[in-house]
Order: sequence, then structure tokens, then C-alpha cells
Amino acid sequence: MVAKVISGKTIRGVLSYNENKVNEGSAECILASRFIGEASQLRVNEKLETFRYYQERNTNVRSNALHISLNFDPKEILDKDKLKAIATTYMEKIGFKDQPFLVYQHHDAAHPHMHIVTTNIRLNGERICLKNIGRNQSEKARKEIEIEFKLIKAQGRKVATDPIKAADLSRAEYGKSETKRAISNIVNAVTRSYRFTSIHELNAVLKQYNVIADRGKEGTLIHSKNGLRYSLIDKNGNPVGVPIKASSIYGQPTLANLAERFSLNELLRQPHKERVKNAIDSFAGYDSKSLDDFITHMVGSQIYPVVRQNDEGRIYGMTFIDNSTKCVFNGSTLGKQYSAQGILNRFGTDQSDNKVSPPKLPAREVESVQPHQYGTAYSKDNFELLQQLTEAKLDHSNTPYELRKKRRRGRSI
Repeated sequence: MVAKVISGKTIRGVLSYNENKVNEGSAECILASRFIGEASQLRVNEKLETFRYYQERNTNVRSNALHISLNFDPKEILDKDKLKAIATTYMEKIGFKDQPFLVYQHHDAAHPHMHIVTTNIRLNGERICLKNIGRNQSEKARKEIEIEFKLIKAQGRKVATDPIKAADLSRAEYGKSETKRAISNIVNAVTRSYRFTSIHELNAVLKQYNVIADRGKEGTLIHSKNGLRYSLIDKNGNPVGVPIKASSIYGQPTLANLAERFSLNELLRQPHKERVKNAIDSFAGYDSKSLDDFITHMVGSQIYPVVRQNDEGRIYGMTFIDNSTKCVFNGSTLGKQYSAQGILNRFGTDQSDNKVSPPKLPAREVESVQPHQYGTAYSKDNFELLQQLTEAKLDHSNTPYELRKKRRRGRSI
């Protein structure tokens, strides 16, 4: 069993994430502990109000929501009764026996797993300390439950995917899914997982999923106000449908918030520059020296070159998306010889005026990068700290009506 614990500042977002899964038919609420009724009888607003009743006992606590994911080996066969027993035992062992909590069984992955939603505010207003709860209480409970319920042990086994993620992503298609939700899922997952240092590099990744971030043209109001909006794009890269303001997406991936990540991402991606440079340099041993062959060579290493050309077909830039390490590099940042012109010079011919049609790249599911993938440049503790700083909030762009915040009406004078 693998357990992941995430604390948050809003129970509404955590609850909405799971209720959206229920509405989509990919999850089911199987247990409601310390609620006024059975899980199947509770309405969404009743679940929310119960949590709020506890949280209002102490309004000084900022992080008052807890989202837990319990994941099991794909070979495990677990019925609802056993899942409920495991969840109840787990909550008791980590000190949340007397707290209200909801258990959701999810069916959107190849392995059995469930999510637990709760608050760390007691009925008497005391706060349950969450410091190192994942490393200490949760880890101890996980090992004891594996023995008690005869589960396949997670120790020493490789975890293939991140237990909690915004969505299993595929290319968004205009007219086939709700626009705001599709954009929100993609943007939140990409900004959480990939290391980019500019809007241009972010767009290189987003375009793999038919989404683009747009600042607007110079002179427009949105550009002068440093605004940002996201749109779906068609097969030719042109925006389609109604654009979505960044500020209206949960997690608010606005220009100001993204700018805070740019410098941090620059630090996080440093250990992976050599991998991209080595992949580029290794093409020198091939007989073929065409740009199309170079692109195919890089794609074979899970590094996707994005070639930028003007209307006349002249190549003026190249960006490399490493979907293995989730790092994005503009060619010139790797060194002059790795810029678009530097790479073209390696071919010995001037191909800057020849249009290229890079092969269509398969949309990849955005997965979190495990700590060991970042090499030896950072300790595991430092990585986890940086990871917390860049962790994206869960998407609830399609919030059920009961969970939407009510707007305050201005009082007339």
C-alpha cells in the first residue's frame, strides 16, 4: 500500500475534486464517518457544512483540509467492506478517529485506490498538528495495515505514477469536452509537473495538448494589465472557442504567479541540461544530416524539438521538451551551438529557408517526477520542500452548484 497525504487551505477544493469524479462516474463515496447520514444519503452541501462546522471552531488555522490517497497493488482484490475497514483503521492510527471524514473509491486508474477527505480541526477547536504526518504517523500506519490486512507490501516496489493528479491527460478537442474544465485540467497538470522558465516554454508544452497561453497583442488592455488567458487551439495552432482568464482557473496560473516559479524552475532543471545536450551531440554520428532526421532522432530519446518558423519559412528558434525529466529548454539557453542556427550549422547546409513539418507528437500523460530522477544535485528533503512550493492545487473548475462560493452583493447606500 502507498499512502500520500496533502494538506490544503480549502476543504471546498478537495471535496469538489472527488465529487466531480463521482459525477463523471469514475468514483463513489463509500463511507461517511461522523456525518448525519450514510454516504449514499448525503448531499454535497451537507458534507461541506459538516466540515465547516468543525473548521469554524478555530478560524485562525490556515491549513485546515487534508486529502489522503491510499493506493494498492494492481493484483489486490479489495471489495468495499475491506476498503472501508482499511480506511477506518488508517484514520485511527494517524490520530483522526474522531474527525469527520469521507472515503471515495476511485475507478480511474489501473490500480485499486481510494481518497479520504477530512479536516484537522477538532470539535473543541484544537488543531491536529500536520507536521511530518506523512513521514511519521502515515508511514507507520501504512506498514502496520499491510501486515494486518495481508496486503502486498510497497517497500522496495517502484511506484509508476503519482497517486493524486489533476487528470489523465489527452489532447483537448474543441466541442468534445467542456472547455473550461479541459483547459483547467491540462494547465494545472502541466504547470505542476514541467519545469519551464517563460511563457514561451510553457506554451511549447501546452501545445502538445492543444492549449495555448496568450498574453494578448501589444497595445491591448490584457497585455498592458499583464493579464493572461488560455485557449484551445485547432490542428493549425489557431485559437478556437472562448478564451478562459487565468484568474478564473482554480490555482490561478496567472502571469504573476507563474513568474514566481520561473526562477525556481531554473534551479530545478539545471541537473538535466546535460541529458538534452548529449542527445543533440549524439546525432553527429549519424550519416543523415537533415532536420527531419534530427527531429526523429530526438523524439526517440523522448525529447521533442519545437521548431519555430516565420511566415516565410525561416527557422528562428528551437525549444526542447524533455518528457522524461519534464524539463523544457530553449536551445540558446543550452549554449550557442545548441541554438537553432547552431544546430543548422552542424548540418553543413543552410536549411533556414526550408519549411519543416515535425512529426505529430503523441500526447503524453503528465506524471510527477520522482525525487531520485533529479540526480544527486539535491537531497531528498530539499526536493520535497521545493516540490511543496510548486505543488498545484486540485482542479475544481467544474464545481458542483452546492460548492460554489456565493458572491457578496454590495450594499446600497
